[in-house]
This record gives sequence, C-alpha cells and structure tokens, in this order.
Amino acid sequence: MDKKIGLIAGGGDFPLMFAKEAKALGYGVFTVGFSGITSKEIERYSEAVSWFKLGQVSAPIEFFKRSGVAKALMAGSTEHASIFGGIMPDMRAAKILLRLKDKKAASILGALVEELNKDGIEIISSTTFLEHLLPAPGVLAGSKPGKDAMKNIEVGWKAAKALSGLDIGLTVVVRDRAVVAVEGMEGTDECIKRAGTLLRDRGVPGKGLLADLAVVKVARPAQNMRFDLPVVGLGTLDSARNARAATLAIEAKKTLIIEKDLFLAKAREYGVTVMALDAGSF
Repeated sequence: MDKKIGLIAGGGDFPLMFAKEAKALGYGVFTVGFSGITSKEIERYSEAVSWFKLGQVSAPIEFFKRSGVAKALMAGSTEHASIFGGIMPDMRAAKILLRLKDKKAASILGALVEELNKDGIEIISSTTFLEHLLPAPGVLAGSKPGKDAMKNIEVGWKAAKALSGLDIGLTVVVRDRAVVAVEGMEGTDECIKRAGTLLRDRGVPGKGLLADLAVVKVARPAQNMRFDLPVVGLGTLDSARNARAATLAIEAKKTLIIEKDLFLAKAREYGVTVMALDAGSF
C-alpha cells in the first residue's frame, strides 16, 4: 500500500475515529497499541496493529520502520498518573525520562516526538483528517448565555488558561464566578464529577441544570497540536449534565469533539448549552 500512516493509540474513541477516517481515505493505518489502554476495536480499521506495554519506545519505533511508516500521529488518552507507577520503561524510555527537567505531560510527549524524529518518523498534527471536528467560535447547541452567565464563563476561561499554562489541567468548573473544581491528573470527566459531588454534598437545592454552573475546557497557551489535545465526547457531556452544569464551553479550533453530530444532538436533548470560544469572545 502506497499511502501509509502510523498511529500511536491511547484510550478512548479518538484513535478509532482517526483510524476509521484514514482507512476511508485509502490509507493503511499501522497502529501502535497499548495493552489495557487501547481499544481492541482499533484492529478493525488498521492495516496492522502491534501491541506493547506502556513505557516501551524502541520496539514501537522498530514496528513503524519495518512497516515503512514515515509519518505518524498520537491520538487518545493515557492517564498522566501512569508515570508514577504501572509502567516498565525500556532502556530508551528510561534515558528519555532521566534527561527531562520535569515529568509534565507536555515534556514527556515532546521528548518522545524528538526521539521518533531521530529515527526518521515525523509526528504530525493529531487533527489530521479530523479538522471538521474542531468547531469555529459560536454557540453550537442550546441558547446563547446571558451577560451574567458569560461573566461566569470568563472567570472559568481565565482560570483554565492560567492552570493549563502550568500544565496542571485544561478544565475548570465554575459557579457564580467561583471555582468549584480544577482538573488534575484525574482527567476532565472525573473533575466534572467531583464538582457535582461537591455541590450535592453542600446541599445545593433543586434537581435541574444550574444556570450559573459552567464547565470550561481550553487548550494550553502554546498548545502543540501534535499531542495531548483537548478533547470532549459523550462522556464529558454526560458528566456535565449529571453535575447539573447548564453550559459547556470549549476553546474554538483547538478542542476536538468526538462524534460531533451526536454530541451536539445529545446536548440539545439534555438542555446543555455548548459554546466554542476564543480570546475575542469576552
């Protein structure tokens, strides 16, 4: 097959969507999967899949080279907490970790990109073939928030941008201009669930969506589009609804919406407003 592309596949639906799209476009997808993380369904859309343990670097690179892959991309989630246990780095991975100044996700993934480049494998944008899933600024579902709601969202935007710049997390949950929860290593959906639990434990009355509760997810100030993109999917939407958030605000043109059409249809059904924002939105 002339058209080949490599995929380093983490968890979730993102790798599946890419592989399905690439296959439909006539590409042979050669996938590096990770046991216990990557969905087995990836095999349906891949020309070949080779399975590895998280922490292996040399063997996946050799798989790409044997397969004739010159370009690859990263898609899918891997818990950032994994760096503190549960991985067995090979010699090459251990050397990468030892020379890092910190263990932030951006530092680790950036070093991995450099390592792949050394072997002639170019890591390309994670949005390749999926640019249509990156929304332009505007209201995507539901009604436009009022002035007070926008002020609340702006507080979340500024907080999330500050935290993402420190590589702490990309998501903030705000209510009435106060931060309820911030994302750490647990990930977006768990952050939102934690916010819902905090509100329930504090006896917030009622059962419906709270007009002054918003989930805000952004990209890093200097987001590298080759790895660790902000992504939202049906799980994110369900978490927001269960936490009683009336609004889900994401950064325009940098946040990928998995199963976008279904996602927005569900948002309308739930009554959750979904907005795509940029710095000029406030």
